[in-house]
Amino acid sequence: MVFVSTSGALGRFIDLPVPLTIAGRSLLAGLVLFAYCRYRGFSFLLKKESIFPVVTSGLFLGLHWITYFYALKLSNVAIGMLSLFTYPILTSFLEPLLLKTKFENIHLLLGGLVLAGIYFLVPSFNLDDSNTIAVGIGLMSALFYALRNILLKKQVKQHNGSTLMCVQLGVITLVLSPVFFYYDLTPLKAQWHGLFTLAILTTAIGHTLFLNSFKHFTITTASILSSIQPVFGIIIAAIFLNEIPEPMTLVGGMLILGSVVIESARSYTN
Repeated sequence: MVFVSTSGALGRFIDLPVPLTIAGRSLLAGLVLFAYCRYRGFSFLLKKESIFPVVTSGLFLGLHWITYFYALKLSNVAIGMLSLFTYPILTSFLEPLLLKTKFENIHLLLGGLVLAGIYFLVPSFNLDDSNTIAVGIGLMSALFYALRNILLKKQVKQHNGSTLMCVQLGVITLVLSPVFFYYDLTPLKAQWHGLFTLAILTTAIGHTLFLNSFKHFTITTASILSSIQPVFGIIIAAIFLNEIPEPMTLVGGMLILGSVVIESARSYTN
């Protein structure tokens, strides 16, 4: 979670068009993971029934990253990350429908906490306000991320997490490859430090570790416990970008992240 939490500050720090950032991130991380998988001897062969969900989840991951980085550009790390982290609650409602798991009534309470938190993030709900638009895009990003994680739940049990992540990165790179011909690539020389960190630390290492955690938790529990990310992300942004969140943002964040405490206690007692 610490590694993945760097995405917020890096998303604000890297001064490149969002599609180019995500394409470069996917290409670099994919190459590193491919080399790692080859070194470890992991197979890239997917079962026939796994091809569609793995490829589709890769598309959802790409959409999640693009919308998330646009949300970061329009607001700040705190609002961008906190709006994204409504995805655990979206997951708790989608997982029973798509994976036929048992719906737990406690998630209704968690959903209420998240809705209250969103209210404090954007109390005006003015479409002329960039923060309001950022939260809306962040919620869209949260939906894409929830769908991606749910699609991969069964696949993690059948395939290595590193190879799954590598295949997804390949899908994203292939789909976004036209951006390398559309945008001016000259600024990449000045931005390579941030892009390299985003690709290796955040993506290749952080996301692969998170994906492997699905073997040990339900998607809902893993998602809610991962909501510690905005806390780390806000601290990182405060240290390196001097971004101090507004009091109302902190109130909204406390309500959203309150679901972490409730779910953690419930999961531990169960």
